Amino acid sequence: MTVDINSAALDEPVTFAGDFEDASAQNQKEESVRNVDREKCTVPCEMAAKLMQDEKHSWCSNLQHAMTTYTRSTRKLIRDLIDEQQKTLEFLSNQVMELTTKVHSLSLDVQRSNTEMFSMKPMHAHGRDCSDIKETLEAVSPKIPSGVYIIQPENSELLFEVFCEMDYMEGGWTVIQRRTDGLTDFKRAWSNYLDGFGPLPGEHWLGLRKVHSIVSQKNTRFKLHISFVSQDDSIAYASYDNFWLEDESKFFVIHLGRYAGSAGDAFRGYEQEQNQDTAPFSTSDVDNDGCIPFCTFDGKAVESCSVKHNNTGWWFNQCGRANLNGSPLDQDRSTQPHIHWDTWTKNGEPVSIKSVTMKIRRVEGSNLK
Repeated sequence: MTVDINSAALDEPVTFAGDFEDASAQNQKEESVRNVDREKCTVPCEMAAKLMQDEKHSWCSNLQHAMTTYTRSTRKLIRDLIDEQQKTLEFLSNQVMELTTKVHSLSLDVQRSNTEMFSMKPMHAHGRDCSDIKETLEAVSPKIPSGVYIIQPENSELLFEVFCEMDYMEGGWTVIQRRTDGLTDFKRAWSNYLDGFGPLPGEHWLGLRKVHSIVSQKNTRFKLHISFVSQDDSIAYASYDNFWLEDESKFFVIHLGRYAGSAGDAFRGYEQEQNQDTAPFSTSDVDNDGCIPFCTFDGKAVESCSVKHNNTGWWFNQCGRANLNGSPLDQDRSTQPHIHWDTWTKNGEPVSIKSVTMKIRRVEGSNLK
């Protein structure tokens, strides 16, 4: 068999060209389809992206608005709460002030009516003084309560009530003065200091006539004991082993024996011209303070020590270092002249005194009057 090589060679290119054209056409068709699909996708994708961007912006805007609204609401709520708390505090403050006023008023009413607790009522156990009552009652009772008793000093027509301290330092003390809360007004005239004032279980002044009748009993000697409590609750005392008063015609001149204690001897002070031992009693209307024509007190000239000390009565001598009838109120807030016992000091300054009690008791020994 004879093969025509030239014929085969001529036929083969024809066959390859047809196949290429078919492949090229197929590729162009596919590319055209892809371009159409791409054109179809471009517009919707851009719209979707824009929609997503708009939605994100709207969401952020809404969130910012919500946060702003929340912040404003929170600030308003806080302001409202503060205003409400302020109103509540003002209301409570007013209530406290009203209650304090009522308590003070009731305390004054109680003092004016002289109503006392049952335990403070007079026990009608008579004696010459609290020392005598203690000696009498000890025979029948080992425990004698403190309280109000009735006494009649020897050779005296006076019969009156006193407060006896039966627990303090072996008992038998007759209280002649007590200053504790400032509820009793010690701004009094001579006549009031003569006969006494104030409720015996609380703040009171027993009275010069009564004290004189007690310490003037024959063959007796009385000890004076003064106990102090400071504003910070420190305690101190001053004691004199002999105490007596001259009679009314001599304006109840005070006489004091030897001093002992932790508060210093303010009655005698630091300077002889202010020594209050042997000084007569003074009030604003009966002036015996020795200020002729005036005295110097705290670097200022004064005509009356009683007036300078809020019209209280005391044994002033050119004013001096002691006055236990001043106001016991908080000395940092009170404008009233306070309790003076200037020899009781701390860091070189007189101690602020919150309360003081003066009491006397009969002691063994001959009469030194």
